[in-house]
Amino acid sequence: MGNKKTTTALSGAVLVAVTLALSACGGGGGATGEVAAPPADPKEVSGEIKVLTQRTDLAQNGTLEKYAAEFNKIYPKVKVTFDGITDYEGEVKIRMNTKSYGDVLFIPGAVAKNDYPKFFAPLGTTEELSKYRFSDKTEVDGKVYGIAQFGTANGFVYNKALWKKAGVTAWPKTPQEFIAGLKAVKDKTGATPYYTNFKDGWPLVQWTANNGSVGCDAQASNKLAGPVSPWKEGGELRTIDGLLHDIVKQGLSEKDPTTTNWENSKLLLADGKIGAMMLGSWSITQMQGVAKDSGLNPEDIGFMPFPVQKDGKFCAALVSDYQQAVNVHSDNKPAARAWVDWFTEKSGFAQKEGVVSAVKSAPMPATLKEFVDNDVIFFDRSEAKTAAVNDIDDAAEIGLNKQDYRQKLIDTARGAEKGSLEDFFAGLNKRWDEAAKTVGS
Repeated sequence: MGNKKTTTALSGAVLVAVTLALSACGGGGGATGEVAAPPADPKEVSGEIKVLTQRTDLAQNGTLEKYAAEFNKIYPKVKVTFDGITDYEGEVKIRMNTKSYGDVLFIPGAVAKNDYPKFFAPLGTTEELSKYRFSDKTEVDGKVYGIAQFGTANGFVYNKALWKKAGVTAWPKTPQEFIAGLKAVKDKTGATPYYTNFKDGWPLVQWTANNGSVGCDAQASNKLAGPVSPWKEGGELRTIDGLLHDIVKQGLSEKDPTTTNWENSKLLLADGKIGAMMLGSWSITQMQGVAKDSGLNPEDIGFMPFPVQKDGKFCAALVSDYQQAVNVHSDNKPAARAWVDWFTEKSGFAQKEGVVSAVKSAPMPATLKEFVDNDVIFFDRSEAKTAAVNDIDDAAEIGLNKQDYRQKLIDTARGAEKGSLEDFFAGLNKRWDEAAKTVGS
C-alpha cells in the first residue's frame, strides 16, 4: 500500500462512500450509459489513456511505468500515462466537477453509489463480472461500475519473536486471551504491547473491517442497514470496539496516543519495540520490507486473525480496496477497459503486493499462508447495501470509516474523556437507530 496515508486509510472495505452532493456537479452531465466493453482484438486498440492513482510512491519510482511496459506487450498501440495524486479524495472530487478526471480512476469515497452511472461507464452486468470478487459493491441496477484493485483480510500484524519471548505461541481464540497475551508481552519483555496509531488516525478505521470476521457472517455489513443498534450486547461492532477499549483501559497501548507516528510504527514493530497493530493484510509486505531494510528479520512479522472463533475456527472476511472505474466521458473507453482488465488479471500486482486478487479463481497470497495453513475460513463480505449503510452512518454522524469516534473511544478508555463504555455504546446505538428511522422514512 505504499507509505501514503491516503492509500492505507482507504484500504479494504474501509473505503465505504461518504455521501456528498457530487450528483450536482457539472461533470455528471451527458452520461450515455455506453458500456466500456473489453476489446476483442488487443492489436486494434490504440490511443492514449491517463490513469489516476493515489499510489504516488509507485508513480514516482517508475514502478507503474514498468507495468505499462508489460501492458504494451499485449496492447502495443496504447500509451498509458499516470497521475499520482497525494490528496486523492480531495483532488479527484474537485476534478469531477468537470469531464476531465482521467480515463481510469479509483472511485472516490465521496461519490454516492447511486450516482455511479453519472460519472462512470458500466463495465457489464453483474453476471458478466461474476468472476471478480466484490462486484456487488459497485453494482447499480444490475450493472457493475468498478472492479476492485484487490481485496484484503483483516487482523493483527505482530512481532512473532516478541510474542514467543513472552511465552505466547498460539493465536488467542477470545478477546480475553488476546488481552492476556498483551499483558504477557508487557510483563515479560517491557515492550509496548499494542500501538493504536491514534494520531495519524486512519489506522483506527481498520477495526471496522473486522465486521463479518467476528461472526463469520458474509452479510454483517448489509445487516447494519436499519435501526439495529450495532453496538448492542453480542453485536460484532460491540465486540470489536470493546476489545480496543479494553486494550487501552488496561494500559496495554502506548503511554501517550497523541504522539503516535505511522511511519515510525513500522520500524517499532519490526524491531520488537511494540507487539501488535490492527491492520489489513496489505500491511504485511510493508512491515517485512522495513524489517529487511533495517537489518532485522522479516520472518518475525506475523499476522493473526481477530481473536474470536466460530465452531472452533477463525474466520477472515475479505473486503475490497479501491474500485477501478472508467470515466463515463472518456474518449478511449476500449483502451481504458483493457487497462483495467489487464491490471486486475495479468499484471501480478496483487501477488507482488501480498494482497488478495479480485479474481475469484486466483490463489491466496503468500502473506496469508499462515491463515491458509491453519484453516482460517475466508469469505467475501457482501457490500450490496453499502449505499443504505452509508446514508445511515452519514445521518448519524458517527463515521464507521473515519477515525473520530474511535479516537473518542480511546480517550474515554484512558480517562481523557468522561463517561463509561456502556454510555458510549448506548449513545452510538441511539444515534444510529434514530438516523436509520429518518433515512428509511
